[in-house]
Amino acid sequence: MARVSVQVDDHIARVTLTRGDKMNAVDPEMKEALVAAGEGLIGRDDIRAVVLSGDGRAFCAGLDMASFGTMAREDPMRRMMERTHGLSNISQRVATVWREVPVPVIAAVHGVAYGAGLQLAFGADIRIAAPGTTLSIMEMKWGLVPDMGGMPVFRHNVRSDVLRLLTYTAEPVTAEQGLAWGLVTELAEDPVARAMEIAGLIAGKSPSAIRAAKRLIDFAETGADEKAVLLEESREQANLIGGAHQKEVIAANMEKRAPRFD
Repeated sequence: MARVSVQVDDHIARVTLTRGDKMNAVDPEMKEALVAAGEGLIGRDDIRAVVLSGDGRAFCAGLDMASFGTMAREDPMRRMMERTHGLSNISQRVATVWREVPVPVIAAVHGVAYGAGLQLAFGADIRIAAPGTTLSIMEMKWGLVPDMGGMPVFRHNVRSDVLRLLTYTAEPVTAEQGLAWGLVTELAEDPVARAMEIAGLIAGKSPSAIRAAKRLIDFAETGADEKAVLLEESREQANLIGGAHQKEVIAANMEKRAPRFD
């Protein structure tokens, strides 16, 4: 059974976890499917935004319990330390691949986002959650630490004390508390509809400027010094000024119409 579906309409890629009967729990096949979906979008020039969501009652309930048996039979040092996907192993790539997608990724979260599911959601640029959704860095419940790319993606969005509290205790928190702590960008009764609305707004903006903005924000979050960030800001802007997309934006604004980039 397919674990993930990818559909592109009007320059928006809908990536959906399709294991709804298992609350989209992550098994080896789900890992492979999520990584393949993300990597398949990296080189596509036709997409302008991505919406990441899950079928059924939950966004993602975390690691499939059956995977623990597989883990016990393998050499953990070999399985965890082998770099199969650039800087990452395949588990880490589940979250980190979405940071490499060159357009904004919006996660629409409902039900639960536990463990692997929360790390996946944090791979996105923006997280829209349904009220009452519960979130947890669940790994400590099983005597483990987050290992699916969570640390590189958590550190830019969550205060250190909040990250430590959630990691050490494994306690679930509501989306409402998550909003106050920066785990969630916005609450919406229908997170997929709201995510699609935001994606539509993004898709209507200059494609080259949106991609430049994501690159620039990512660069600024690397911890580069102020001089380097200012130079990168100037470089991205210089590449946009006078380009075809920027000229079309100016024309559309002057003519009071929507820009046409196709």
